[in-house]
Amino acid sequence: MWPLTFISEENFKAHVQNTIQKYGEKLEAFDLKRFNKNLIDPVKLIFDKTVYQLSWPEIVSNEIFRQRDKSNNNDIGYFHQRIFQYMDNCTVPDNGEEGGWDVIYQNEKGIALPDGSVVSRIYVEMKNKHNTMNSASAGKTFIKMQNQLLKDDDCACFLVEAIAQRSQNIKWETTVDKVRVGHKLIRRVSIDQFYALVTGQDDAFYQMCMVLPKVIQEAVKEMDATFVPNDTVMEELQAIADEQNIESKELSVAMAVYLLGFSSYMGFDQ
Repeated sequence: MWPLTFISEENFKAHVQNTIQKYGEKLEAFDLKRFNKNLIDPVKLIFDKTVYQLSWPEIVSNEIFRQRDKSNNNDIGYFHQRIFQYMDNCTVPDNGEEGGWDVIYQNEKGIALPDGSVVSRIYVEMKNKHNTMNSASAGKTFIKMQNQLLKDDDCACFLVEAIAQRSQNIKWETTVDKVRVGHKLIRRVSIDQFYALVTGQDDAFYQMCMVLPKVIQEAVKEMDATFVPNDTVMEELQAIADEQNIESKELSVAMAVYLLGFSSYMGFDQ
């Protein structure tokens, strides 16, 4: 039996597949040209390989993963945000619509907050991680929430964090124009607490996490084989290494790596 009561198996699986699709070009295979698009630092790569005692295929694979991972956070943000479109009483506006909020949760029966306040609507700004906003961004977000409270006296505003420092639903205090500010209806909330509020089930986020690995695995199996990239970087580096007149195989690969960044430098250009 499907264990989640707040989202159907069909909708959850479709959402996982849509998230994988969002990975888009990052799942395309890496060749040497793409690998070196932003210029690899050969010296750092060789330090990392030696200090961490990795093989050349391992350090190249790690670098490819690092490059892919740099832009994957937005895709995981999509997963955390858009899943609420399948939950009762939640709206996920298109970008820029309805004030630019990530999620709007409404319950005319009333939504009870930890301090005893009861509101009908919650406007959500969602972040992947607790430390991704600088002070200017935090101040701007707080002012946006203040303005929403002025327009709607039956609402609260949440900063929901997928990776929070702890499970929490607390008054958010931050600095605006060098002044410490806070409001009981502007709150900082971990995503597990928001799931609990929306679903009425304290461990809803935990339950979602428990089924997620299996559903991702099934989704990947059902999707096109092109989602399994065939990276050719190591083979191309080895081909360059084989052309070098260097007896040491280790140094010949190192030379191939050096040429990624230093091919026009004096000495290397020979």
